[in-house]
Amino acid sequence: MPNRLAQSPSLYLRKHADNPIDWWPWCDEALEKAAQENKPIFLSIGYSSCHWCTVMEGEAFSDRAIAQYMNDNFVPIKVDREERPDIDSIYMQALQMMTGHGGWPLNVFLSPQDRIPFYGGTYFPVQPKYGQPGFLQVLQALRNFHDTETEKLDSIKGQIFEQLQGAASLAGGESLEPDLLEQGLDYSAGVLSAAGPGPRFPMIPYADAALHGTRQTGGDRRYNARILCQQRGMDLALGGIYDHVGGGFHRYTVDPTWTVPHFEKMLYDNGQIMEYLANLWSLGIEELAFERAIAGTVGWLKREMTAAEGYFYAAQDADSFATPQAAEPEEGTFYVWDYTELSSLLSDGELTELAAAFIITANGNFEGKTVLQRQKPGPVSPDLERVLAKLYRVRYGHPPETAMTVPPARNNREARETDWPGRIPAVTDTKMIVAWNSLMISGLARAAAVFQRSPYYHLAAAAAQFILDHQWVGGRFHRLNYDGTAQVLAQSEDYALFIKALLDLHQGAIALLDLPATHSPTWLEQAHRVQAEFDEWLWSVELGGYFNTASDASGDLVVRERSYSDNATPSANGVAIANLVRLALLTENLAYLDKAEQALTAFSGIMVNAPQACPSLFAALDWFRHPTLVRTTPDRVVSLAQQYHPTVVCQVETALPEGSIGLVCEGLSCQEPAQTWEQMQEQVRQAFSAV
Repeated sequence: MPNRLAQSPSLYLRKHADNPIDWWPWCDEALEKAAQENKPIFLSIGYSSCHWCTVMEGEAFSDRAIAQYMNDNFVPIKVDREERPDIDSIYMQALQMMTGHGGWPLNVFLSPQDRIPFYGGTYFPVQPKYGQPGFLQVLQALRNFHDTETEKLDSIKGQIFEQLQGAASLAGGESLEPDLLEQGLDYSAGVLSAAGPGPRFPMIPYADAALHGTRQTGGDRRYNARILCQQRGMDLALGGIYDHVGGGFHRYTVDPTWTVPHFEKMLYDNGQIMEYLANLWSLGIEELAFERAIAGTVGWLKREMTAAEGYFYAAQDADSFATPQAAEPEEGTFYVWDYTELSSLLSDGELTELAAAFIITANGNFEGKTVLQRQKPGPVSPDLERVLAKLYRVRYGHPPETAMTVPPARNNREARETDWPGRIPAVTDTKMIVAWNSLMISGLARAAAVFQRSPYYHLAAAAAQFILDHQWVGGRFHRLNYDGTAQVLAQSEDYALFIKALLDLHQGAIALLDLPATHSPTWLEQAHRVQAEFDEWLWSVELGGYFNTASDASGDLVVRERSYSDNATPSANGVAIANLVRLALLTENLAYLDKAEQALTAFSGIMVNAPQACPSLFAALDWFRHPTLVRTTPDRVVSLAQQYHPTVVCQVETALPEGSIGLVCEGLSCQEPAQTWEQMQEQVRQAFSAV
């Protein structure tokens, strides 16, 4: 009999609906039950496309002996981290304090009265293995510890709570010295240079900060940011992390050679990578593999990830079914190629063509099969494109030129029972997340401006318009949309990233030759409106910076955090501060600049003492130190947009001083009117050349 998660709109929670565990969602009733019955809370956090979350669901959470003990001795609560990143952030930080590492599934045990964690881990096996005890043994030991070791329990909780409070109430006070920005950007370049064994992640917040530093010349820097940023782009566009047949980027690779990915595709990665590759191109690194990867990702987005209403789906699973009769989905099945299959599909000449461009061996590179990875950059020949089109047809059941959309498989049942024309696709999580849609909107807007592709822009604009039309309920911004219903109040990352997306659309609209510029003021006005709501509900008056959650949506949290650290996505506060500077430039409202300065001061301590944690704050500091506004004619805005100027915003201006072509203003002062394109280019360069 299904448990109470069966009615949840969350795909991740519904995946646990048939577990024998008596799961609760995170709610007041569950928290009150734990307190009244004095049962510790078992809090399990994950997301739908998480491979090891899926493994634990099929093992420990489906085991009846474990479920019986869990139901009798704990209050088990399931949380979708994509619904509640605020809860996930608190308990991930606690897990890292307790164990020194984190990851998903995130499983923590909380005291029933105050929800403070006292033990945690990630994947727990059913039987003892991998140097870990069996999960039932863990549950028994922890229940006994909770009941009999009260003094030690209180001591552990006290230490963890003190550290959580300290991190949440982080105060500034450090001086933002002139050389701090250079050091911070250089540190991000160093992160890109890391070598050694282990997996490889895109780490775009670091790559973006390093890209800010590519304009630096001279000085005492350890790393060549331009070379490192270019190499990161090559790894992404050529490696197995990119789907060379169907487009789109996987989440990360399990090896240091960027060959074998963890096959899930997340919207947030793809939006960030698209913007990053477009910025590399605008920097003058015009690698054709970058342009192809962007175009392929747009194709994947339109074909598999765009709802009829215009918004973008959240993610696709790593696992898929080989056949409708298969008992369980397997990792990478939709994407990999068997050598025998390639030999039967392709002629000898075509196989030779494929092997000349990609690493192809009889033994493969992933469990006897092959993940396609390009051997060299440059253009893909028409003959090779025809070979890849054959593989596309096998996977999707139709040729790529038909540009057919692929309906999402919303669960395993749909995946197995639908009569697919090609392979059985991975399950797609079709919820709309504002923050993730915003990252894709920004990526599309930037690529549209750099490559002058108005269809990219229209795709972005449709998603933004959906959010504007559907995500306000009762006058408040909401984070999620499930099949037309907005849910969960927006969090700081939703506000910050959507405001950035609106500003990027504003800049994109004036940078496209074939797009009427009349749309651009609307995006700017909406950004101003959303920023006002952000300030009202999430700004910390006492400390500066933005809380993760609104003042009226934080009562169930142990602490109220202000996130400053970057992970797979940029920190909300880093993006928010950069937005404030951009708004100050575009609206001439200096109150925005005052807020940006206050927020940077609030996080000055972490910037000075832990630069490895906060690349987006350094990108924001760059905006604050070098805020540049260029007023010029429409044709020259297009040319500027196709170049990399990381702290510049543009405005179309027709009433320029006689004989001039543009005005370049840095912060509160303007340079003399530029008489020539070359003079204006030099003024822009001078405005932000020094770091």
